[in-house]
Amino acid sequence: MTLANKITTLAILFVLPYTAQLHAKDNFNTEIIASGLGVPWGMTFIANDKLLISQRGAKISLLDLSSQQLTSITGLPEIKVEGQGGLFDIALSPDHQQTGWIFISYNKYINGQGATTLAKAKLINDKLTQWQDIFISQSRTKKSVHYGGRISFDDHGHVFLSIGDRGKRSNGQDLSNHAGSIVRLTLDGDTPLDNPFVEDSNALNEIWSYGHRNPQGLFFNTQSQQLWSIEHGPRGGDEINLVQAGNNYGWPVISYGKEYYAPLPVGKGTHRPGMQQPIKYYVPSIAPSSLIQYSGKAFPQWKNNLLIGALVLEHLNIVAVDEHVQASSEQRLFNELGRIRNVIESPQGWLYLATDRGQIVKVSPTTDNE
Repeated sequence: MTLANKITTLAILFVLPYTAQLHAKDNFNTEIIASGLGVPWGMTFIANDKLLISQRGAKISLLDLSSQQLTSITGLPEIKVEGQGGLFDIALSPDHQQTGWIFISYNKYINGQGATTLAKAKLINDKLTQWQDIFISQSRTKKSVHYGGRISFDDHGHVFLSIGDRGKRSNGQDLSNHAGSIVRLTLDGDTPLDNPFVEDSNALNEIWSYGHRNPQGLFFNTQSQQLWSIEHGPRGGDEINLVQAGNNYGWPVISYGKEYYAPLPVGKGTHRPGMQQPIKYYVPSIAPSSLIQYSGKAFPQWKNNLLIGALVLEHLNIVAVDEHVQASSEQRLFNELGRIRNVIESPQGWLYLATDRGQIVKVSPTTDNE
């Protein structure tokens, strides 16, 4: 291949994702169904027509999708809103129909320091009751960055919670605290006996994986039994990882990102023995905020694709995964919506996007696409 052909091929590869972006509105209906929500961080369907929305500013709202009416939920404890900290994710327990439990992650303030915390409560007459902090991570610091905070469940009675490195890089490789890890708990907050470090006296038993910087996307696929995460890199080096028990994902020893103060590599390169490679990395950063694997019928072209909210490059990032569990293609859509903080799939297979403009946007297929 000549140099000119190589340049042409590379140009096509870089242009393709953005070409799809230009035509997104031709194929989809986007409708703003709620606004004025500050920074909506998490969303979960409590019924087919009702959506619970957590806001970083320590508020929870209930959105009636039929009337588009918002109702404020009361009963929250004191939550420290500072920097990147505040109220994080919200998710229905897998046994919600039987128990009524709703899981919530937030920044708990203890003696002047914040810690990523997992709680559960019940919603009765628009008020949270029986609030229980079931896990207070050992990640306390005065720094107000890199909390992680995303919640996901498997179908065997476990809950996963992501926790960022809290602004201290060495935490990523330190198993004596929870910062820079993904933890796995029972639905009561206890440690499962088959967690990978339960017999390691130098590690905290709740840790499922480590070497993470700031994973804000976490999704367990009950069909494939795979746990996916996406995390912020420094300047470049955002990562999609397939998370497995006991694995080390490298931060800060390996990274595809650069230092903020100069174009110098972070750590000791991009590969080291015993450290996992990402399924995909992004240079430059897209600032990923959430992740799901699409399973619905409304958008068959996205079946099993990873859907990711992007903050800095302001779009919905769509990554196809092949049979070898490798990223095979990428699209970037809906850049007109601004910073996409969260994406979820509705029971109908539609998408609901939360943006930093304080809006909830419904994405449904056009008539020709249905």
